[in-house]
Amino acid sequence: MSVEHINPEGMYQSPIFSQGIILPSNGRLLLIGGQNGTNAKGQVVDKTDIAKQTAQALANLQKVLEAAGATIKDLVKVTIILHNDADLRAGFAEWMKVWGKNTNPPTVTSLRVPGFANPDFLIEIEALAVLK
Repeated sequence: MSVEHINPEGMYQSPIFSQGIILPSNGRLLLIGGQNGTNAKGQVVDKTDIAKQTAQALANLQKVLEAAGATIKDLVKVTIILHNDADLRAGFAEWMKVWGKNTNPPTVTSLRVPGFANPDFLIEIEALAVLK
C-alpha cells in the first residue's frame, strides 16, 4: 500500500500542497524535528535574511531525510513556523527551488510566532515523511 493524496473536487487544487494524505498502515514514519537556519557548528547563517535561513533549514531537513534513506518526495506533512516579521515569499522561493516540479506535494501548515527560543531564528520547519 502506498501514500494516497486526497484533493477533492470543488476544493483548490494546488501544486504546492495536498488537501489531505492517507498513510499506509504498514508505513514507517520519520518525524523530523524543527530545522532552523543553522550550520553544522550551530551558528545561524544570517540573522536578517529569511531566504538564507530557509535554504539552510531545508538543507538540514534534506540531510535528515537522506540519513533515513528518504528524499523530499517522501514528505507527507510540513509545518513552517515563521517569525512575525519574516517575508513568506522569500522563504517560499527557497522551498520551490527544493521541491521543483515534483507532484503529490505534502500537506502544509504555516504559522507566525512572535519569536523563537533563539531570537536570531526567523524560521523553523518540521516535517513527517513515510519511509519506503
